[in-house]
Amino acid sequence: MAVGPWSPIQTQINRYFPPPEHPYAVLERSIARHVTPQTAVLDIGCGRTAPNLSKLKGKADKLFGIDLVEFRDVDPALSLHNQSVESMPAIQSDSIDLAYSRSVMEHVQDTEAALREIHRVLRAQGRYIFLTPNFYDYGSLISYFTPNRLHPAIVKATEGRAEEDTFPAYYNANTKRRIRALAAATGFEIERLDYMGQYPNYLMFNRAAFWIGCMYELAIAKIAPLHVLRGWLFCTLVKR
Repeated sequence: MAVGPWSPIQTQINRYFPPPEHPYAVLERSIARHVTPQTAVLDIGCGRTAPNLSKLKGKADKLFGIDLVEFRDVDPALSLHNQSVESMPAIQSDSIDLAYSRSVMEHVQDTEAALREIHRVLRAQGRYIFLTPNFYDYGSLISYFTPNRLHPAIVKATEGRAEEDTFPAYYNANTKRRIRALAAATGFEIERLDYMGQYPNYLMFNRAAFWIGCMYELAIAKIAPLHVLRGWLFCTLVKR
């Protein structure tokens, strides 16, 4: 069956962007590859109920999470703390094997302080894996030039996300050049740094607009020099 701008959005997603290829799924697989029964894991920006961290129950040794939101329905197997990634006094130095975050670094104002703190809590050879929007994606550019006070209402209208779950965005670690500079300044080696794409979630309010966004992403994905315009940066940093 033909899929076009008239097709339901979920049909377009299934046709053009199979779920296993979504950056979130890639991140989860990458995390899973580095988790053993002896691993201490830190979820940075774990969310109110720490859903991703909960998936690692029984697979890792210790599960820590930090966030600035109020936690609810907390699983006693998880150790959650209301702290910023720029200052995590509840997490001991050299105690974490694997730290990760998803859609967090764009909200961190002092990214160098954050990476220094992550470096502190990681053991030698420990990894920090993160997925963050690429600054040169059109969605990020619109967000950057839109006052933060307007973000909650816009995100609610376009994505349906609750306004309380939308946070100020700064984009201080959202280009390859910036990540390389931060890694060099904070004692990390870059193991992986890639552009990734996905369906245009900001355009889900309209089928035709969504289809145009899909065609745009598929086009730039085929042309290597245009990968700089893709939606995500996927990075793995290693403490040496």
